[in-house]
Amino acid sequence: MHLDALPDSVRSDDGQMDLHAVRDVSRAISAAHLFIYLVPETAEEAAELGVTDRGPAYLAFRSAAMGVVPWQVTLAAFYNFSPRAVRAMAGVWDAAPPERWQAARFLAAGRAMRRVDIHLTDDHLAEARSLIDPVVAGVDYAGKVLAAANASVVLPPDPLVALWQQITVAREWRGDAHLVVLAANGLGPCDCLVLHTATGRLPTALARATRRWDDEEWSAAAARLVARGWLDSHGVITEAGSAAHERIEVETDEHCAALWAPIGNAGARRFASLIAPIANAFTAAGTFQAVRGQADLT
Repeated sequence: MHLDALPDSVRSDDGQMDLHAVRDVSRAISAAHLFIYLVPETAEEAAELGVTDRGPAYLAFRSAAMGVVPWQVTLAAFYNFSPRAVRAMAGVWDAAPPERWQAARFLAAGRAMRRVDIHLTDDHLAEARSLIDPVVAGVDYAGKVLAAANASVVLPPDPLVALWQQITVAREWRGDAHLVVLAANGLGPCDCLVLHTATGRLPTALARATRRWDDEEWSAAAARLVARGWLDSHGVITEAGSAAHERIEVETDEHCAALWAPIGNAGARRFASLIAPIANAFTAAGTFQAVRGQADLT
């Protein structure tokens, strides 16, 4: 869609992205995307493909857009998972090829969104697409592996699921940008996870169970953060650690300004408002109780 076709409210910006608008829309897309990892429909669709272990199913669903790649490629793209966690996906492409996993993911998303009765009118769906489509079409995908893979997926005919897939592209683009920032700040895969759990924004037990870093690896990462002054000797985040965590988030927002530039501040804020009913419906259904307050689990 050409920018001239965007709503008038979007075209009123001066072209400079406000990082507060970037942060707000980033949180909104993360919240609207998150349910797919928690709803029973996802596990049910994986079981239909012959995989009942949640870890390999998660990896298959999320990496399906990349096609059949060695597990090391998935590990690189996912960053904060341990090699042993990703190696566990061996055999998922034998159970079903990536295109079937992608189709099953769309089925799960559609079933779940209709179960919780998301209130988005046809007009709101169309307006949301008028905002997100130029974002997905206009952004640079260099170095954004998961985002580029998801942008290459043919959108499903279901309008609600198609919107969710466009949200997924934007969510993965931010995630890809975040990995660049983490690496630039010298935070390795386990280190960044230890720091994130120390903020209280992700339960440690959940992070350990899904990413599968062992006790020795976790302790070594914590020791490196203590040496940097970001954790104290008890593993509690310090003032310097909190400041570092926020600086990394701001640097990620700075990267993401380019993502939302095609629609500007007003467009980004409007899009966040339009997709809010997705997260609201799943919150009301109790979907996020296990990770309450977490808008960026993955």
